[in-house]
Amino acid sequence: MTDPTALRASRLKLLLIMLVFAAPIIVALVLTFAGWQPSGKANGQPVTPQRNFAAEQLPISLSNGDTWAWRAKEPQLTLVALAGPGCAKQCLDVLTKMAAARITLNRNAPRLRLLYVGRPPADAVASGMTGYWKLGQDPMAVLAPFTPTTPDSVAALLVESDGTALSFYPVGFDTTGLRKDLQKVIR
Repeated sequence: MTDPTALRASRLKLLLIMLVFAAPIIVALVLTFAGWQPSGKANGQPVTPQRNFAAEQLPISLSNGDTWAWRAKEPQLTLVALAGPGCAKQCLDVLTKMAAARITLNRNAPRLRLLYVGRPPADAVASGMTGYWKLGQDPMAVLAPFTPTTPDSVAALLVESDGTALSFYPVGFDTTGLRKDLQKVIR
């Protein structure tokens, strides 16, 4: 004959074990229905409303006469540098740090394309900028909402390989934070 006290204790243990596994699911459902969304530790700002430059057929005229292809042939993100008027010393410093962030990706560096949109600095060739950046112009000013108006400044956009804008980095952004974001999304 089974002892009713032992039977009750074993059922209680089984119920506690089930509760341990069910509790996280129940908490997740409650948080989801309450509308809570986890926030990431990204340094860039989300682009809202979501934009897809390939779908918008945003033409960027490159310095060699071609048009920038937003949809990459292979999985590659695009880091777009948007220069304010009179890109000079400070602007070039940020651009150099952005290119260095690409280099820190090591073997994944080819998975990031660098596109500079705006009037290039006077010493773009002498500074070696053209070795890292593709130079382009936005003739229709579609990127104007993201382009800084502060002289000698630069903002950035991180764009997915399908042309979807992921993050916006306004003037004065932390290039170390950008590097960390790149290392998270490019693996």
